[in-house]
Amino acid sequence: MDTLRLYMTEDKKTRVHYVLLHAPWNVLCYYAEELSLRVPLQAIPNVSSNWSAKVLEKLRISNVMYEELPAIPMSHYTCQFKVNKLSRFLGSDNHDTFFTNTQRHQILYEILARTPYGQQKRGEVGVDRLLNEEIFTAAFPLHDGPYEIPSKDFASHTLTLRQMLYRYWAQWGKWNKYQPLDHIRKYFGEKIALYFAWLGFYTGWLLPASVVGTLVFIMGIFLMLFDTPAMEICSNKEEYLMCPICKICPYWNISSICTTYKAGLLFDHGGTIFYSIFISLWAVTFLEYWKRTNATLAHHWDCFDFQESEERPRPEFTAMAPLSMRNPITGTEEPYFPEWNRTKRILTGSMAIVVMIAVVLIFLISVILYRAIVSILVAKSGNGVLQASALHIASFTGSLVNLIFILILSRIYISLAHFLTRWEMHRTQSMYDDAFTFKVFVFQFVNFYSSPIYIAFFKGRFVGYPGHYNTLFSIRNEDCKAGGCLIELAQEMLVIMVGKQVINNIQEFIVPKLLNWRHKHKLHRKEKAKEKVVAMDPWERDYQLLSCEGLFDEYLEMVIQFGFITIFVAACPLAPLFALLNNWVEIRLDAQKFVCEYRRPVVERAQGIGIWFYILEVITYLAVISNAFLIAFTSDFLPRLYYKYTHNFNLVGYVNFTLAYAPETFVSQNNTMCRYRAYRENDGSYSIVYWNLLAIRLGFVIVFEHVVFFISRMIDMLVPDIPESVEIKVKREHYMAKQALAENQALGQVFLQTEESEMAPKERESGAAQDLVIPLPAKPEHQTL
Repeated sequence: MDTLRLYMTEDKKTRVHYVLLHAPWNVLCYYAEELSLRVPLQAIPNVSSNWSAKVLEKLRISNVMYEELPAIPMSHYTCQFKVNKLSRFLGSDNHDTFFTNTQRHQILYEILARTPYGQQKRGEVGVDRLLNEEIFTAAFPLHDGPYEIPSKDFASHTLTLRQMLYRYWAQWGKWNKYQPLDHIRKYFGEKIALYFAWLGFYTGWLLPASVVGTLVFIMGIFLMLFDTPAMEICSNKEEYLMCPICKICPYWNISSICTTYKAGLLFDHGGTIFYSIFISLWAVTFLEYWKRTNATLAHHWDCFDFQESEERPRPEFTAMAPLSMRNPITGTEEPYFPEWNRTKRILTGSMAIVVMIAVVLIFLISVILYRAIVSILVAKSGNGVLQASALHIASFTGSLVNLIFILILSRIYISLAHFLTRWEMHRTQSMYDDAFTFKVFVFQFVNFYSSPIYIAFFKGRFVGYPGHYNTLFSIRNEDCKAGGCLIELAQEMLVIMVGKQVINNIQEFIVPKLLNWRHKHKLHRKEKAKEKVVAMDPWERDYQLLSCEGLFDEYLEMVIQFGFITIFVAACPLAPLFALLNNWVEIRLDAQKFVCEYRRPVVERAQGIGIWFYILEVITYLAVISNAFLIAFTSDFLPRLYYKYTHNFNLVGYVNFTLAYAPETFVSQNNTMCRYRAYRENDGSYSIVYWNLLAIRLGFVIVFEHVVFFISRMIDMLVPDIPESVEIKVKREHYMAKQALAENQALGQVFLQTEESEMAPKERESGAAQDLVIPLPAKPEHQTL
């Protein structure tokens, strides 16, 4: 068969050349050995089952999540391909099907990525550089035919792999079904399959967190109805006259905040302590069991040792590295870039990151000033309804302004991070992805979490007291709303987290369809009215789809969400429920994008989710510290507990206990006695109650952190990172590969027969995969002339 074919389409506006590439058998064998591709040695039964399926089976409960899938494959023991041992591999007699389509795509892309077209020292290497310079407009593998199913009366065995994914995965009606992970891996590769495996695993674990959080919220409703301080605030119309919130604001009665105060009790009660501990331990346990699931999938998909021994240097690194050095693991000569030079570049790039973080903090200060100015302007408006809601209006609009700033700055910084990461010269694609991810996440952490952190831990701490208020740029420092900072934090969380999720889902649903329509409109052949559309070739049809931009945005969205539901969960127990509902939609939206809207991406292998896992671990530790301080310093839980055991167990008189009297100087200037929320004496100095509570709060933080971290450490020790069954399988597979590739072929055959009779592997993930229906490993390149 020819290795290259040229096709052309033309209309009145454009002429597009399509180059269809094919790798002959000898090229496939050479690069398969060069890339250390793994090929099958022996077929083994695929005992596939999810842990939930096992539990439901033991309980004899019908499993509504299970669905019979066509073409369930056999699993294989595999080892790295060697040309001189070809006859010992399973299926080696059929050259057309021995290498899978995804392996052929990998080989062809490897050739294209490392082919120089100019001076190598200037980085003029590879098809990616040609795409960036717009010499070619696209380069992609062909999809496995159309995704639409021909008719309702179809036979499952006649479907292509893409049609199977659309039928059993990318439809809204499959929201409650297991994902066909083996199908996904066969069609898109390990990296994309691991993302969907992690997303499905995370979504499943959100279910218990959502149920418990909803119960805690419902408990807050009942506590709110019978709360003594709330009844005191709502019933005492004129007893507590509060000091003005700004210089020109009027005095106000505490009874005016009755509704807001009760709303705060939905999140601020004793159940919050339990739920914060529960979520901290939930997050640790979730990560521990994901490590086990990841190890099982990595072994099942032949990428258990990929990053350590099989991943090759990036083409750009190979072209531009000034030195060469022997790889200590593989023993092969590889391009080398001095670590000290890379470290200097990383430190230089860090300065740019610091500058961008400073920009985020400047915008945060501007939002704080915006809230203060808006609250003053609304209070001066003269409208009674607006005046009563001045702080609410300022807080809510400030949250919206902050969300807009977040989305704008994110776009700018991601482009800068790409440039800096390329400049740092990382050896492998995994290292490059990890460095880029770390840069962007540090920025996004500050970008998304700076405002909630300010509200949770700083707002209302430096206000001062009547007559001696502290100012920032001549504007009085922000105080918490009358209902407390916890209700503001819950509002900020919902605006940023839920608002971002809604915006992202709308973008993911509408934007690809609009861009596809626009792209097709540009490329579609001009025809007369009412005439049928001319049938397009597969490469022309796929060219009309959108280019896949990778998984970074998908991971970032989920990890930011994970941070919200762990770091600030004490402020909003319903956050995991909103995350669960979003993720059910997210899985199907992402599935539809990859199956229907995107060109088929080049297969990438991966051993796990990369640096995202370590970021999740850091977030888990931060969540313990954050929730400890939230409960101790932002929540009203400890002051109530202190009052119960020192004054009145039924909290009678608690409202008066939390209010201080304005200093005499302020009263004499305004001829009115008023109260404000603080633990201060009449002269404005801190009272003994303040210092007692401070000691109790610090003690609570220390005890909370130590207890949770101790239990977390115990969970980490008790749950092995790799299941014992997987460790045994890995060792036996290594030994089996050694025997199969040994010179003594008879010994290897005896061992294979023994393994086939004794081995009964377990813990295989559900799903099925089969070879692609269209076996042509085409990678068309497109050039507009």
